[in-house]
Amino acid sequence: MKHHRLEDMTGGWFVGDFSPCASRSPEVEVGVKRYPAGATEKKHFHKVATELTLIVSGTVRMFDRVWEAGDIITVEPGEATAFEALSDAITVVVKTPSVPSDKYLA
Repeated sequence: MKHHRLEDMTGGWFVGDFSPCASRSPEVEVGVKRYPAGATEKKHFHKVATELTLIVSGTVRMFDRVWEAGDIITVEPGEATAFEALSDAITVVVKTPSVPSDKYLA
């Protein structure tokens, strides 16, 4: 048995090919992200990975659209988007494969 705490992970990422992580995997990255209202991430894209974002709670803007709890947004390689939390928000993000250096500002 192993035990980890989410707050000990970097930015909520707890599965992937990086350290620290709760489970090391080159196939997938998984993170739970918590954003206060107004938080943003710069427009970026991945050349290799597909990224799925589940909005668990709150309202966010991606691809110049508003998304809410229950929405799942799939971002294919080469598609670029920024992120803005319109309210306090929690997301679960799955990226496949795990390529930590695969993030490019658009």
